Amino acid sequence: MNLNKKLGLSAIGAAALMFSLTACGADTSGAAPQDGSVSPPDAMMSSSRQEGPKAHHKNMRGTSAVRLGAAGIFTILSKSGITDVYASAITGNVGTSPITGAALLLTCGEVTGTIYVVDAAGPLPCAVNDATTLTAAVGDMETAYLEAEGRTSPNFTELGAGEIGGLTLVPGLYKWGTGVLISSDVTLSGGPRDVWVFQVAGTLDQASATRVTLAGGALAKNVFWQVAGAVTIGTTAHFEGVVLAKTLIAVNTGASVNGRLLAQTAVTLQMNAVTQPAR
Repeated sequence: MNLNKKLGLSAIGAAALMFSLTACGADTSGAAPQDGSVSPPDAMMSSSRQEGPKAHHKNMRGTSAVRLGAAGIFTILSKSGITDVYASAITGNVGTSPITGAALLLTCGEVTGTIYVVDAAGPLPCAVNDATTLTAAVGDMETAYLEAEGRTSPNFTELGAGEIGGLTLVPGLYKWGTGVLISSDVTLSGGPRDVWVFQVAGTLDQASATRVTLAGGALAKNVFWQVAGAVTIGTTAHFEGVVLAKTLIAVNTGASVNGRLLAQTAVTLQMNAVTQPAR
């Protein structure tokens, strides 16, 4: 049935109606949208595909940053020590608590920032004995971990069965009941106010010589990896974001990090560059 008969319009009335619909931007062709917008499952794509102009806005869904509190002044914070194979280069503050400062094995020359310890056993002559600051920071680190872990209604669940290498990830809340593997380069694409929160119930393993890359103005301070198992950043790999780890963070030889390493057990370094994210 044509538009005239269906609506009981004269030819002149039908033409007026079509003009009105077109002027208001309505699609009268019946074709699929051409604006590049995609549904949430299709917004996850390999690096070989083109991302629609509205994709990351459709999938952000109001994800908010994880509040780090006093832990946010640290580039590396550990409860049970920081080991180091010389020489690493750390930009930002470093601290261990409640373990003795003797378990913090970085030297003064490797840290551009303040080294905080709970006693007089830290690296000399630069270590600052400040148990009060460290106690507050560790408490806030644990709170931040629980807050990130407890977020509900994820935008994506079990993406790639835990394998995210080769993907371009839009902003949002991601959840895995397993470990996550970065076997090849992965890109986080979004704007400077967009946020990524990754909930990982197992381990997080990044392969050697791979990169986590930020695109479109995305900022490392807005990327949060909440990991229940051990975190391993492979040899000469590059990583972006804030790691909230329940256990160990191991940064292998020559790897670099733009972000924060906040571990509830130990952090191990091997000739690494770790830089606090831009605010």
